[in-house]
Amino acid sequence: MWLNKFLDLEDSIEELRDDLEKEFFKNFGKKTKLTPLEFTIIETIFNSQALSGYDLIQNLNRHFAGTWEAKSGTVYPILSKLQKHGFLDSKMVKSPIGPIRKVYTLTEAGEELLKLKVNKNFADQLKFVENFLIELSSVYIRSHPKENRKEIVKNLHDTLNDSFINIIKSIPPTLEYKTVCPVCASIIERQAAFCAHCGSNILGK
Repeated sequence: MWLNKFLDLEDSIEELRDDLEKEFFKNFGKKTKLTPLEFTIIETIFNSQALSGYDLIQNLNRHFAGTWEAKSGTVYPILSKLQKHGFLDSKMVKSPIGPIRKVYTLTEAGEELLKLKVNKNFADQLKFVENFLIELSSVYIRSHPKENRKEIVKNLHDTLNDSFINIIKSIPPTLEYKTVCPVCASIIERQAAFCAHCGSNILGK
């Protein structure tokens, strides 16, 4: 989840217009702000390269870890709106284990805009996460009786340490994994059983 109320896109779009050919944005709509959920959906599709609506919902529910439940009635209208405004493309692919599915990918303009916003705000977002964890932890500790707080602090240190180890371990595999679909030759950068582009069995079983 992008940690902000809304993300203003006007400056970033103008900056990209200056650097890229005008044709790059010819199908881009007039949407100049993104909600945090819209931005999170764009990030999730970018990191997976291509996702069906169903798989996106599953990914979002893992992302929110029980703090919010993504439902089709919320997610599909957002996907339609993002596609209408030029952030997403979609195509129908046949899955060997089910019916034809609509799969969403980022447009070139959507991808460039995402990368620009993340690069410009990355340090601030990390600091926001740090401040949030400190404040949340402080409330959590003080919500326990004083006589138990020493043990609570120790357990919290262990929990946070485990979380940061998991974060550090999780980042390289998402960058290093890469295979090529034997059918459509798309590059798959995430471990998966089926190609998100054409639905072919990547594992060859």
